[in-house]
Amino acid sequence: MLPFATVKVEEISGSQPAEVMNLVQGNWTKSSSWKTIVDPLNGESFIKVAEVDEKGILPFVESLSQCPKHGLHNPFKAPERYLMLGDVTAKVANKLSRPEVLDFFAKLIQRVAPKSYQQALGEVVVTQKFLENFCGDQVRFLARSFSVPGNHLGQHSHGFRWPYGPVAIITPFNFPLEIPVLQLMGALYMGNKPVLKVDSKVCIVMEQMIRLLHDCGLPKEDVDFINSDGDTMNKLLMEANPRMTLFTGSSRVAEKLAGDLKGRIKLEDAGFDWKILGPDVQEEDYVAWVCDQDAYACSGQKCSAQSILFMHENWSKSSLVGKLTDLAARRKLEDLTIGPVLTFTTEAMLEHTNKLLEIKGSKLLFGGEALQNHSIPAVYGAIKPTAVFIPLTEILKDDNYELVTKEIFGPFQILTEFKQDQLPLVLNILERMHAHLTAAVVSNDPLFLQEVIGHSVNGTTYAGLRARTTGAPQNHWFGPAGDPRGAGIGTPEAIKLVWSCHREVIYDFGPLPEKWETPKAT
Repeated sequence: MLPFATVKVEEISGSQPAEVMNLVQGNWTKSSSWKTIVDPLNGESFIKVAEVDEKGILPFVESLSQCPKHGLHNPFKAPERYLMLGDVTAKVANKLSRPEVLDFFAKLIQRVAPKSYQQALGEVVVTQKFLENFCGDQVRFLARSFSVPGNHLGQHSHGFRWPYGPVAIITPFNFPLEIPVLQLMGALYMGNKPVLKVDSKVCIVMEQMIRLLHDCGLPKEDVDFINSDGDTMNKLLMEANPRMTLFTGSSRVAEKLAGDLKGRIKLEDAGFDWKILGPDVQEEDYVAWVCDQDAYACSGQKCSAQSILFMHENWSKSSLVGKLTDLAARRKLEDLTIGPVLTFTTEAMLEHTNKLLEIKGSKLLFGGEALQNHSIPAVYGAIKPTAVFIPLTEILKDDNYELVTKEIFGPFQILTEFKQDQLPLVLNILERMHAHLTAAVVSNDPLFLQEVIGHSVNGTTYAGLRARTTGAPQNHWFGPAGDPRGAGIGTPEAIKLVWSCHREVIYDFGPLPEKWETPKAT
């Protein structure tokens, strides 16, 4: 067993269930009740989570209340912590680069959020690269200030990045390591004291990661980690009153929290993500492969997954759809290139498919069937990769629009075709969407790219022949646009936007002008 770990991945089972604990005020604690997590591949009860109920939130409320609004550190207070966090990050990045640690987290992710080993490993690698980016002095560089000369001698203004102090982080199941680690470290770097809640289905991954952080020198009091249901977490937020909450997850919950927290929130919510194939048809095999990966990798359970594909008529005449059909057929449960869907049942996804097929001119291109010969519990979904074609003009009809643009967090996508003169109709569909996370414009035609990018808003947009919708590497911003509550992840700009605010300090030392006299009242 690895020195920091409390579980062996290969031994987690119904006969040897793993236990997940809470962390508050520097102590790992259990609770009076345990929630049982079932193995998404066979239904076996294989993890027990110590869930805090509403009666047990007081220690977490007290812990956050002990952190002042000016944070655990800021440019004027405890600057040594910037250095400490840089050192901790360097140690974690080093340990996470070791093959046995990479493998541990990749396989642990697979156990709770089944995806192919390559997809799970990719999540760990991105997390490790992010940590490499913020080693040493890079943490304090996040708090870089600027100065502007004043109106007279002795006056000058300084702009500083300032922490919020007590904050909360709520993250989903689909990326159980990458999303919480990147947001947690960003919160810490800027001087905040976070309480972290990860979806209980996958919280074991982050529990083990926090233990690794402690092993590398992070003070145990710096982060609280809570396991609870949604109602309990909501009560904690209401009573602890964090100065800022980061929420990644469904739009429905996001809007509720935005109201409850009176706007003190940053959101990275759902995305009905689009891809447009422009008029220049080339590299069909490559484009088809990227489309398949965007729609069906991780069984479509990415907030950046390709939800709708707009094909220029030139692409419709190509071999693209046939290649997509063949690529989807390669996916199988044995290697988890297709797998359980954790938020939609099989019946719900097939019912949605059938409703779409009632639209005039629609047709099933492939899929639309349940997976066979598996032991995935009925509470989860299991369908073949599915694509439904809907005519462009039908999508625009009010009776159809909401149905067609409903996000199905699974291996499902819409395909449609547009003619050369119908690009304005495509742009109209994009304008009517309410979530603007990722997008792709697959074309090397600069005028076409200019037109589409200039008339759309998605916060992470790939453009060019190799454009994709999925991908949140550590080297570029990932997040929505068009909403002042939008959160980013991954880059210094994202960390500063989400986890700090601007504070202006104006120094005005003098001296006074010679022979100064009190002026007349104004």
